[in-house]
Amino acid sequence: MKLQLSLLTAVLFFAGGQTVAAQKAKRDTTQEEHKIDEVIVVAYGSQKKETLVGSNTEVKAKQFADRPISSIGQAIDGASAGVKVSTGTGQPGSSPSIQIRGIGSYGITTAPLYVVDGTVYTGSLAAINPNDIASFNILKDAASTSLYGSAAANGVILITTKSGRKGKDSFNFGMSTGYVGRSIPEYDRVNVHQYYPLIWEAIRNGRFASNPALGLAAANNYASIVLVSGNTAFGPGVLKTNVFDVDPHQLVIDGVLNPNAKLKYTDLDWQGPLINTGFRQNYELNYSGGSNTTSYFTSVGYTNETGYLIKSDFERFTARLKVDSQVKSWLKLGTSISGVSSNGNNSVDGVDNNSSYINPYRWTRTMGPIYSPYAHDLNTFATLYDGAGNVIYDPGSLRGADAAAGRNVIQETLLNKDISKNYYIISRAYAEIKVDPYLTLSTNVGYDIRNNRRSTYGNRIIGDSAPAGAAEKISFSEQTLTWNQLLNYKRKFGNHNFEYLLGHENYKFTYEYLYGYKKGQVVDDNDELINFVTPSTLTSQTDNYRKEGVFSRLNYDYNSKYMLSGSIRWDGSSRFSKDVRWDSFWSVGAGWRIKGEEFLKDSNLISDLKLRGSYGEVGNDRTDSYYMYKSTYSLGYNNAQEPGILFGFLADPTITWETNKQTDVGVDFGFFNNRISGSVEYYNRVTEDLIFPVPLPVSSGVPNNNISRNVGTMYNRGFEFSINADVIKNENFTWNINANASTLKNEVTELSNGIKEIINGSKKISVGHSVYDYWLRQWYGVDPADGAPLFLVSDDYAGTTASDIRTVNGTLVTTNFNKAKYDYSGTAIPNLFGSFGTAITYKQWALSAMFTYQLGGKTYDTNYATLMSSYSQGGALSTDILNRWTTPGQITDTPALNSSTYTSSNAASSRWLVSSDFITFRQAALSYSFSPETLSQLGISGLKILVSGENLWSKTARKGLEPAQAFNGTTSNRYTPARIVTIGFNISF
Repeated sequence: MKLQLSLLTAVLFFAGGQTVAAQKAKRDTTQEEHKIDEVIVVAYGSQKKETLVGSNTEVKAKQFADRPISSIGQAIDGASAGVKVSTGTGQPGSSPSIQIRGIGSYGITTAPLYVVDGTVYTGSLAAINPNDIASFNILKDAASTSLYGSAAANGVILITTKSGRKGKDSFNFGMSTGYVGRSIPEYDRVNVHQYYPLIWEAIRNGRFASNPALGLAAANNYASIVLVSGNTAFGPGVLKTNVFDVDPHQLVIDGVLNPNAKLKYTDLDWQGPLINTGFRQNYELNYSGGSNTTSYFTSVGYTNETGYLIKSDFERFTARLKVDSQVKSWLKLGTSISGVSSNGNNSVDGVDNNSSYINPYRWTRTMGPIYSPYAHDLNTFATLYDGAGNVIYDPGSLRGADAAAGRNVIQETLLNKDISKNYYIISRAYAEIKVDPYLTLSTNVGYDIRNNRRSTYGNRIIGDSAPAGAAEKISFSEQTLTWNQLLNYKRKFGNHNFEYLLGHENYKFTYEYLYGYKKGQVVDDNDELINFVTPSTLTSQTDNYRKEGVFSRLNYDYNSKYMLSGSIRWDGSSRFSKDVRWDSFWSVGAGWRIKGEEFLKDSNLISDLKLRGSYGEVGNDRTDSYYMYKSTYSLGYNNAQEPGILFGFLADPTITWETNKQTDVGVDFGFFNNRISGSVEYYNRVTEDLIFPVPLPVSSGVPNNNISRNVGTMYNRGFEFSINADVIKNENFTWNINANASTLKNEVTELSNGIKEIINGSKKISVGHSVYDYWLRQWYGVDPADGAPLFLVSDDYAGTTASDIRTVNGTLVTTNFNKAKYDYSGTAIPNLFGSFGTAITYKQWALSAMFTYQLGGKTYDTNYATLMSSYSQGGALSTDILNRWTTPGQITDTPALNSSTYTSSNAASSRWLVSSDFITFRQAALSYSFSPETLSQLGISGLKILVSGENLWSKTARKGLEPAQAFNGTTSNRYTPARIVTIGFNISF
């Protein structure tokens, strides 16, 4: 007779009031199998995974624990289908931008809502130590997010921090160190020997085109004279600097560099002095444990990372304590508090300072290869040094118009300062009262404080602040207080399982800002405001934001086989007028766990099969202004002692949040005891009441000539696929592969209030098109006859005759970009994106790797366009310029170099679109764990050594291109992501 044993166990861990339970249902000693009910974190609680009807992706700590990341945002890249990540910059401590299931809005944020241990978190992700995180969950559909109401339209990311476990105390220490380098290579550019003849050619062709009667020889002579220095007859030189030891008028003869020319000096590299190898080090120490009634977790961490761009770094100290205690059989209390101090030197923000003279990414990329950063002796050509032995920088008085004349980005980067200091307190507390076996009352409080102090200094030697020097101080503080009260009722009647949640939540956000700017430096080496004479700006402001919500959820399942779920939330937001402040957000969902049916219960092939679907509405109230319904005025426009006020913002008092209506249908599957598992989902996400900046006539006198209104509707829809397979799984060797893929279609379906289109840069918003569809001049190509740049002719000029309109290969085209046709030119949205990876273990060895990819879509590469000028006056040129048109009949896509037509060649057009396809070796880790038998003699419970890397390799359509830097497909001269490779160890006692 076989002995049947029934055993019930529970593993509980608490995360800020959220209880996560794993129950073992039955164990048959004849099978020696453990059937665990996997539990997953959901909004305001937890739920058995098999009864979920929403789209919820869980990522556990072990999946990112060995990676050298400073922000949990970096671990989200590639973690789930439907999640698109715009990679963070190379600035140490930066975080990426994230979109879940498409473009949720146009005029306001598309970022997800973050919730840490049960309460909303609005601070920087870099303030949360990734090593303190137990897991994060990505909620993608309305059934999963609706309880967060008016802020959940763009999805929700739940972050659960680590807790102590009952039992033996555990002490863990880990450290890693490694190098930081550039991951995206630079565009290939012509060298100093190639450069002068190219510019000469542009000058010659332009001169000949403008004065054909003078003849080609005269044009050649003209180009040789004005190439560098010019003369009184022909005017000033174009490039102004000659780095070769021959007469500047003899430098290029008939298009050929003088063969006798030798370089006077070779220190022409602008990137080398600014870009080097950075360094990263990380130290983690945590101690955890617990008794039968109390568990605790405490940790300290230190991260120091210097970027590959000089004067960019990030230093962070974290300390955390979390305690959970079963005070009474009916009362459980818990609290956690984290203190964070971070500081660093900030590099220039390349996005907001794309063309600024202090942008090191632009000016090291686009500086012509003929200019040195350093001053040289006019006779010996030796590099000059001052009396203290410091190199003297060239101020740029002898540079062409495209080479930042009068500036020196290396010197300015070294002399200027931009330092940030952040201080965080992140605190959570909860109380859980067991009223009876079925009813639980709990309350959660979250209080976060962030203080930021930023100091900048502009030197008085060169640049915007010269000759006086200037300093500014920026200080702001953010305080958030979230308090919710939850009533949870769970009851089982036979095979019927009910769970009812009723909750109320208050949210309070306060922002205080102080700014001061002074100029007129007194003494050196002091950038405090007292060291400056003239106050230029002194201002402050305080903003308040309040929100209140009441919510409820009902979950029902019959024997974990048939599932129903419904939720509703009423939210009020202070961003909108009291007449439209309150609204309801809701969802309904259903699921059928087909595996639970009798005909599949004993199937060895199918181990899991569930069909689920949901529909619901959530909102987005996270606008740029806290007072969207109020017209405001700007103070501070005073005339001496007379006060001045200007009209600042025109508001529509009826404006309200955007509403997101989402339908989701999914199938979860598992085969061969879940050796193969995955899901397929389809979603249709409709955003109504889109907030658009509606254009107004200049005569209206409205600031920025627009007013924000709810005037649009659009949809995002697509399929998501994910699969995970244990190809090999035995005692000594395992091999797992995983992949996910997503599609996305976005389309504007309605614009109201008489609006037909909104043009913004390279995009045009109109019905029937995506918000990321390009609207550009239509580039046709290059005329083989004369190398002229060609565009399709606008309909306005199609019936006219002019010298700049011609027919080529039967197509009416123009050489004048002002007469070019505008049309839609593709989209920035890819056809397919996702990730794939693998994990292999062999005895104590473990290897993991992940790749991210994108197929389809286009990038508008302005960085490349700058390097393809048909008449550069001191700016760098791409090596692709060598393919330019030079001979009648030549077929090429690069126009002739020509100083008279370069404005058309260089004009914004579809010429600069390039494929956004890419594949990136996103991360890899190799580790070796020593066997417990070996370690036990030393009193050590675990020891692992590891090597890990981020952003290891990428393949794009063009060297230098970074297609993942912006969702809208644009490029900027920004700090490209860093490649980080570290080696380290973890030890446990």
